[in-house]
Amino acid sequence: MSELAARVLAALEADGATLAVAESLTGGLLAAALVDVPGASAVFRGSVTAYATDLKASVLGVDEGLLDVRGPVHPVVARQMAEGVRNLLGADWALATTGVAGPDPQDGQPVGAVYVGLAGARGTEALPLRLSGGRDKIRHQSVEAALDLLLRRLTGPDTDR
Repeated sequence: MSELAARVLAALEADGATLAVAESLTGGLLAAALVDVPGASAVFRGSVTAYATDLKASVLGVDEGLLDVRGPVHPVVARQMAEGVRNLLGADWALATTGVAGPDPQDGQPVGAVYVGLAGARGTEALPLRLSGGRDKIRHQSVEAALDLLLRRLTGPDTDR
């Protein structure tokens, strides 16, 4: 994971861009992967771990009605979390993670249901994931998927440069 995080940070620095993250099921693991890389402070603005559902609304600006109706494990929630932390921390890019790591289903969602949100200058998107394994594996796979999604946007042909 550290090599992937280093590649993301290098791509951000090459673009002169910054990153913020909002986490739920990963509980700070994504931010930790980033700050484990020496020099991360050049581009990493910070993170919000909004583990409790009400914090997704009160801190990150996720629509309360959506949370009431759909729960926190939803693609629009992931997108709104990413956009919320991007605005809150003044970053060019933002990632968000929300989902069910287990051991039990949550709000009608099965273990392994995860959404990664991405926000940038061109808007937001959500990547749906259906992961398997234990809680730790699901959390780590979620972080890897988030980093990979951002890296593809930063280095692919359709970038925000």
